[in-house]
Amino acid sequence: MIVKEVLSEELLTLAEVRELLTRIVEERREQGLEVGYGFRKALRHAEQFSKISGQKSRELVNRLLELEKMKPSIAVRIADILPQSRDEIRSIYAKEKYTLSNEELDQILDYVLETIE
Repeated sequence: MIVKEVLSEELLTLAEVRELLTRIVEERREQGLEVGYGFRKALRHAEQFSKISGQKSRELVNRLLELEKMKPSIAVRIADILPQSRDEIRSIYAKEKYTLSNEELDQILDYVLETIE
């Protein structure tokens, strides 16, 4: 398939990708079409590593984006990884030009833990 132009672009969490790929696989199977190897590998990866539902992950991203030092790409990464400690959050922010205070780290951690429960 040749892509000539990108019409739109949106950051998706791994859980949202899993749900999207699952829906596409079901549609293709209903139509009697084959599901390609690369597609099946992508779906298997998404199923293996996504830990929550797509809706919960999007809610977490939206809550994280309300924080002051949060970029969309970092919010999606946090929703994918679901860090359980301050150190894990710090490693996600390692490439940024700023550091987070303990209060900011705790706020992110609280959002993640609320989502997991």
